[in-house]
Amino acid sequence: MTQVFTTLITPSELAALGQARIVDCRFDLTDPARGAAAFVAGHIAGAVYAHLDHDLSGAPLDDAGRHPLPRPDQLCAVFGRLGISPGQQVVCYDDMGGALAAARLWWLLRYMGHVEVAVLDGGWQAWQASGGAESSSVSQVSPTIFQGAPRAAQRVLLADVPAVQESLVDARDPARFRGEVEPIDPRAGHIPGARNHPFRRNLAATGTFLTPAALREAFALSLGTLPTASTVHYCGSGVSACHNVLAQMHAGLPEPRLYAGSWSEWCRDPDRPAAVGE
Repeated sequence: MTQVFTTLITPSELAALGQARIVDCRFDLTDPARGAAAFVAGHIAGAVYAHLDHDLSGAPLDDAGRHPLPRPDQLCAVFGRLGISPGQQVVCYDDMGGALAAARLWWLLRYMGHVEVAVLDGGWQAWQASGGAESSSVSQVSPTIFQGAPRAAQRVLLADVPAVQESLVDARDPARFRGEVEPIDPRAGHIPGARNHPFRRNLAATGTFLTPAALREAFALSLGTLPTASTVHYCGSGVSACHNVLAQMHAGLPEPRLYAGSWSEWCRDPDRPAAVGE
């Protein structure tokens, strides 16, 4: 029986896997066209490309951060265009250790009920270092009909935040969490009650994820306890928070929830409180 990967997959495991839908999610927040250009220049053989802004974000519906979630019907259309079939193993990667769009795609597929999805541990750099097959030709994918339904319980909306403030975990860098700097959003600080676990603490110096045991230790050091199913991860715009969700699950801990609107939505209203410091 073929193994199903639901959190991470190594380059050697992917190379031995055979059939999988591979999705390149490389993206640069400061240069949104760079990821697509990098894909054309070279990618894992057989991969297709998903753009964070165009494919993995949508017009504001029930969240209004910088990267709102697409509507369920839009997600079904995107996943169908990418050629994702029911039960098919999906592998997504970027060049940021999964910290940008790869973890976002992983979360979106799970949100829509497709659990056979994993992030390539170490991403594009690890694949190149392993000598994996590369290509600069764009594969022609036969579209599928993707049928899925949102797992609404895995999301927290803006109106829900006051009731879960003590369960919030912020994935941003410590300086942004403390309100010392804010390069993107109109206000600095964090949602009162939140604790900070920067997503970079999930990664080793090699750009690969820590072991499950080391991830549990890192979470405990950041939070004073291990995250649980009631934990709600957020970040600036609901992207890197998915990295913390992935890390929590790879650590063998319960699946948490995501506040996709994140700080960029919360801070938009000056009447909502903002905390600074630890």
